[in-house]
Amino acid sequence: MSTDKKNTKALAQAFFAQLQSGGYTPNQILDIATELIDQVTVNLKQKPADVVAEPRAEA
Repeated sequence: MSTDKKNTKALAQAFFAQLQSGGYTPNQILDIATELIDQVTVNLKQKPADVVAEPRAEA
């Protein structure tokens, strides 16, 4: 797993744990995750030229 993927996973796990400790139910956490995905989707549709591909690892 790349460092970026590990960092992303660690951030998601920390965010999830924080939501749980804040008293959010699993359904509320799913609603939050869905809203985050919706926001990213809207953003990508509004600015397709701004999306930059991830750099490839050089061999």
